[in-house]
Formats: sequence, C-alpha cells, structure tokens
Amino acid sequence: MNPYVLTILLSSLGLGTVLTFASSHWLLAWMGLEINTLAIIPIMARQHHPRAIEATTKYFLTQATAAAMILFASTTNAWLVGEWEIHQLSHPLATTTVMLALALKLGLAPVHFWLPEVLQGIELTTGLILSTWQKLAPFALMIQVAPTINSSLLITLGLLSTLVGGWGGLNQTQLRKILAYSSIAHLGWMVLILQFAPSLTLLSLLLYIIMTSSAFLALKTNNSLTINTLATSWTKAPTLAALTTLVLLSLGGLPPLSGFMPKWLILQELTKQGLPLSATLAAMAALLSLYFYLRLCYAMTLTIYPNTLTATAPWRLDFTHLTLPLSIVTILALGLLPLTPAMTAVLTL
Repeated sequence: MNPYVLTILLSSLGLGTVLTFASSHWLLAWMGLEINTLAIIPIMARQHHPRAIEATTKYFLTQATAAAMILFASTTNAWLVGEWEIHQLSHPLATTTVMLALALKLGLAPVHFWLPEVLQGIELTTGLILSTWQKLAPFALMIQVAPTINSSLLITLGLLSTLVGGWGGLNQTQLRKILAYSSIAHLGWMVLILQFAPSLTLLSLLLYIIMTSSAFLALKTNNSLTINTLATSWTKAPTLAALTTLVLLSLGGLPPLSGFMPKWLILQELTKQGLPLSATLAAMAALLSLYFYLRLCYAMTLTIYPNTLTATAPWRLDFTHLTLPLSIVTILALGLLPLTPAMTAVLTL
C-alpha cells in the first residue's frame, strides 16, 4: 500500500477514536465510530486475497449493523425523552439496544461469531489493530452508558463471554482464531466488573492491550500462524520462544505475571459486591482459557519440529521489522504485578 494512503488511513483511524472519546452527543459519537470503521476497511483488504476480502466484508456488515442500532437507539431515546446527550440515555429500550450494539461492535458473546472469522482472514498486524485500537471507542461509550444499564444484562454478557472465549478456543489450531477467543474472554472479564468498578475495567483493558500486542508481535516476528509452525520457534529463536511462553501464561492470568493482576482484583471486587457465584464461574472459565494457552506453550517449547510437515519452515528470522515495540510490550506484559497498588491508585483518582 502507498505510504501516503496508509498515513491518511491511520490518521483517520486515530481521528475516529478521538472523536468518539471527546463527544457527549450521540450523533458525534456515531460519526467517530463510522470514520473508524471506514478507515480500517482498506487496511484489512490490502492483501487482495479472497480470505481478506471475505473478512473485510463480514467486518463491514457487522459494524454497519451495530452503528445502525446505535443510531436507532439514540434517535428512540431523543424521541421518547428529548435528550441527545450520551449521559442522558434513560429509556430501557434505548439502553438495551445500545448495549447490544456495543457488544456487537466489540465481539462479546452471544454476538461474537464474526470476530474469529474476521481475524482469521487478515494478517497479524491488522489483527493487532482490530484486537486493540478498535476496542477503545466502543468501550468509551460503554463506560459512559454503563450506570443506566441493567446490571443483570452486563453480568450475563460478561459470564457468557468468558465461557464462550474459553470453550471456543479449545479445539482451534489457527493462532489468530485462538487469539480471537482469548479477546472475547478478556472482554467478558471487563464487562463483568464494568458497573461496580469502572477503574478496574480500564486497568483490565490496558493490560489486555499490552499482553495482546506482545502476543501478536511475537507471532509476527516468529512468522507463525498455526500451532504446528510454533514447533519451529525454539530452534529459530530460543529467547523469543521462552518470552512468548511467559506472555501466553500472562494472558492466562498466572501469577507472578502481569495478567494475574486484573483477574485477582476483579474476583475480589465481585466477592465484595456479594456475587460469589459469578466470581466462581468467571474463575472456572479462566481455567478453560488457561488450557489452550498451555497447549500453545507445550507446542512452542516441548515439541520437536516434525519432518513430515507440509508447511515451509522459515529457519532464519527476518529481522527487517522493528523489534523495539515487541521488547517494550513484552517487558510490560511480564513485570507489572509489583506495581498493582500504584496502578490502582492512579486509576481511582
């Protein structure tokens, strides 16, 4: 893709998100979401591969449906209540419709079906943008409307997403689909605590973005797309393979890695709010996710590369791409747990 065109598209991507962040009016927020969607579509389709075009079409249709639902809900609220402000969303029909539309935009269960298919059809760098940056604008709106939404709906969406994210990733061999189900499970944890402690949701989102960025960049550096090709990682770059294993365990939420922090704090808060059953279900769903992370770790570090594999084996790493971002996010994904008190204090200010 032409560098100038790519710069314009990435700038539009940033503009759309910032516009949604800064807006207090539903129409302006909707406009930001639409700019965001339209900017990423050419980036997704730049491979000119049938799978990429199919993924782009699916993404466009789901995002357009969600945007139409948001517009319908905000218009309904303005008609019934007379308010266009985001904070003044009060009618039950409007709040429920907006929540489902934002769930569709984020890929929360039960409206998650598009996310694994779309991620599977695009390259890892675009998948990284889709899994991190594209979640910010809908989450900003969700945090603003959360106080007016029925807490039972949020808890149901959260628990369903953690369970679906765990179950869905168990039988996958494609790494991008596994990361998509991982994303669904992490988003479920964030939605679960959204109404009780929004600061914890922000903390979880921040750590999710750091850990997911590290996982995507490590897989891109390794040039791995399936579990089978992960088996070559140890031979090519032992240090990177060891660090990637730790990052995957961090995504699974094992102490003493950074990923343990949000799960620990969320379970603690749910128990304080008198929801021990929800906390137990979420913790058990996390075990499902942990299983497929351990499966990846096993494939990466404890298996020998089979000679019968039909895939091409890239034995030498291509170091033409930048490894500094990978180094920074990997360090953050592994070592932030001791800073838990400081981070919680900053987010509660």
